[in-house]
Amino acid sequence: MRLAALRKRLAAENLDAALISYGPHVRYLCGYSGSNGLLFVGQKAAHFFTDFRYLEQAKKEVPRAKVIVKERDIWRNLPDVPEAARPRTKIGVQVNYITHKQFGMLRHLLPQALMVSMENLVEPLTMVKDADELAAIKKAVGISDIGFARILEYIRPGVRELDVAAELEYIMKKAGSEQPAFETIIASGARAALPHGIASAKKIAKGDFVTMDFGATYKGYVSDITRTVVVGKPTERQKKVYALVRRAQKAAVNSIKPGKTGIAVDKTARSIIERAGYSKNFGHGLGHGFGLYVHEGPSLSTQSPDTLRKGMVVTVEPGVYFPGWGGVRIEDDVVVTANGVNVLNKAERGLICL
Repeated sequence: MRLAALRKRLAAENLDAALISYGPHVRYLCGYSGSNGLLFVGQKAAHFFTDFRYLEQAKKEVPRAKVIVKERDIWRNLPDVPEAARPRTKIGVQVNYITHKQFGMLRHLLPQALMVSMENLVEPLTMVKDADELAAIKKAVGISDIGFARILEYIRPGVRELDVAAELEYIMKKAGSEQPAFETIIASGARAALPHGIASAKKIAKGDFVTMDFGATYKGYVSDITRTVVVGKPTERQKKVYALVRRAQKAAVNSIKPGKTGIAVDKTARSIIERAGYSKNFGHGLGHGFGLYVHEGPSLSTQSPDTLRKGMVVTVEPGVYFPGWGGVRIEDDVVVTANGVNVLNKAERGLICL
């Protein structure tokens, strides 16, 4: 069905074929989970290229494309495909994911073909998840919830952020995660003001906010959760900031439904933070889609071009940050349903004091 959907999109764009080089999109379309793979999709047939190391894996994972293994440099196998080498074949190329050198090599290898630069060739197809994708995502989310519950026992004054990250990733691995969904963020104290403050050698101190942004991977599909906790008794300011972010997040989640724009959902949370006087402290978008990759469409932001549909999966993650003091972010993974939204995360959202 996915190859058929791509072919329909190619016909709408007046293209004869597509060359898929981006790993997550290759996996989405044909099921291949290894590296060094290239997929050529024509209107009549699909061809998959890899090297000898992945031959047996490709035979098992790619039933709907002809597997070709010849050159280690798999791009050089393209002239072997008649549909690719045919004069004036219009081939859509994922220019976002290849280098200028690779694009030049394509023109050299297929001199009679017409290379058409496409920035969003597969992306629109991946936005709405099917039942198998949703099942994998729910499993990944469940693993991240387990990770959060168990890491709370490990966090204490004197422990390094790096050690928290390592322990958290180990817990998720033991619970079934294939790998971290992205580089784990552990930011404590003043470092919690860094939205993407990856774990450092800083030692967690009493009174610190600790923001943890992490995810698991299951069957290639990822999760993405953020929780902020406080080590010790929270100050009044900490409680006030946390309550504000939680209120904004809850309102945004409750506003989600099919037909709602990404701009409108973002505004729901952003207006609450703005009314509290912290508009300059919320400088990123509210959320994003995810699946085989941690950042996919649709987006929830002030510039989003997207409208939500049933089956889309997005994060909802407002945050406020104060340089030199710290910050708070709360993030859940949610599925757009026919009438609203289903929140996948079960992890506690209230302020946890360790």
